[in-house]
Formats: sequence, C-alpha cells, structure tokens
Amino acid sequence: MTSAFLNLTLAFIISLAGTLTFRSHLMSTLLCLEGMMLSLFIMISTATLNSNSMVSLSIPVTIMVFAACEAAVGLALLVKVSNTYGTDYVNNLNLLQC
Repeated sequence: MTSAFLNLTLAFIISLAGTLTFRSHLMSTLLCLEGMMLSLFIMISTATLNSNSMVSLSIPVTIMVFAACEAAVGLALLVKVSNTYGTDYVNNLNLLQC
C-alpha cells in the first residue's frame, strides 16, 4: 500500500467521521460528504490509471457526475431550508410539517 493511497483512505475515514459527528449543521455535513466523494474519486482515478485498462476509464467520470449531482441537490436543499427556517440546523427540521 503506497503512502498516497493510505493518505486518501485516511482522508475518507476522517470525512466519514466528520459526517457522523457534525450532524447538527447541514453545511458541515455537505462539506464532509464532498470530502468523501473527492477522496473516493482520487482513489478510483489512481487505481484506474495504474491498471492500464481501457474499460475502467469511465468509472472516475461517473463518480464525478454523481458527486456533482449530489452537490447540486445538497446546495439546493441548503438554500431551501435556510430560506424556510432561517438557519441550517438539522435539529429544527420536522418531517411531519413538510
């Protein structure tokens, strides 16, 4: 295991721990999810480049598309929640009122 792969795995684990820990604010959760997707994208890209396979070259692009869609939906949700409730606290949300 190379040190770069170990660092990327550590970045993914720290982002996952941040997602599980900082659940009170929607913005911090979205930033941790973006960190997870970025580290996953870099790991898959380096693995694809090291494998020298033409079949797996579309996998990093697919992951980047999903990350962009996740970011767009997350930011739209953040704007909607902050306009409706005035804050991004997740604890203030009530699913029964929606």
